[in-house]
Amino acid sequence: MQPSISIIIAVKNAKDLLAQTLNSISLQEYHPLEVIVIDGGSTDGTTAVMAANKDIISKSTSEPDKGISDAFNKGLMLATGDYINFQGAGDTLYSPTALKDLFQNIEKDALLVCGQVRRVQEDGITPIWIAPKKATVFHPKSLLFKMSLPHQGLFTHRQFFEKYGLFDEKVRFAMDYDLLLRAFHTFPKTIVKEVMVSNWRAGGIGSNRISEIFDEYHRLKAKYQVASPLVLKLIDMFTRAKYKLKTTLKVAY
Repeated sequence: MQPSISIIIAVKNAKDLLAQTLNSISLQEYHPLEVIVIDGGSTDGTTAVMAANKDIISKSTSEPDKGISDAFNKGLMLATGDYINFQGAGDTLYSPTALKDLFQNIEKDALLVCGQVRRVQEDGITPIWIAPKKATVFHPKSLLFKMSLPHQGLFTHRQFFEKYGLFDEKVRFAMDYDLLLRAFHTFPKTIVKEVMVSNWRAGGIGSNRISEIFDEYHRLKAKYQVASPLVLKLIDMFTRAKYKLKTTLKVAY
């Protein structure tokens, strides 16, 4: 029997993007599948899109919230699936067989199952990069340098939340990274498969705020003591320099 999946979508004033996300989910050839939409009190017609898709949406709320972490936590309180996935409005599942292919012959003791994510421009089509680039054995140490399990492609067993807690509402950009770092020293079994799961649309709360994101990454790694202060400082300098160089080369060419 296949594990049940809950997909939680956080949205606010993004009716057209939400419609695209829901449409991609409606095409999935996977069951049982639960869809939960957490709307932050939209005023643009998002609730009308939710009503029009009531045959797809299993559960929903529409009320002001404290941000994405709060929205995700509300969704978790409603979710009944064995594995839980988080999509943003405008993110789309890659193909109708994405979930079926990812969970085919999956080992039942894995608390984290991750497929590949394709980062796309705000047009939702033009590709930028793919992560993880290829399926390999996952090493928690990769988290020292980046968020190596992007949440659009990550399916987290509910037991993980029971052990490590919910999303921290004080974390503004990297709430998913924060959650994984809590498990750094006792990381559970993780499966990464070379299956394209989701199109992750550019934009959102982190747009043009890379310096703040790096600051938050560094603070979280220090908080959970995933390495010595000196090593973390060197990693922080390296990742910022690498990003600056990459951006400079992109502009030059």
